[in-house]
Amino acid sequence: MDKFKMEIADELGVPLTNGYNGNLTSYQNGSVGGYMVKKMIENQEKQMAGKMQ
Repeated sequence: MDKFKMEIADELGVPLTNGYNGNLTSYQNGSVGGYMVKKMIENQEKQMAGKMQ
């Protein structure tokens, strides 16, 4: 999950590091978490659509 989080942060241009990230705003951290959830839902929907066919 950490690898996924870092990939998303990279995509969004958020300078996330391993360990403490108190220098980042709540908006930056929230955008990473929100986008992670969006991607996980998209992947699950694709998986479910493939099983229904």
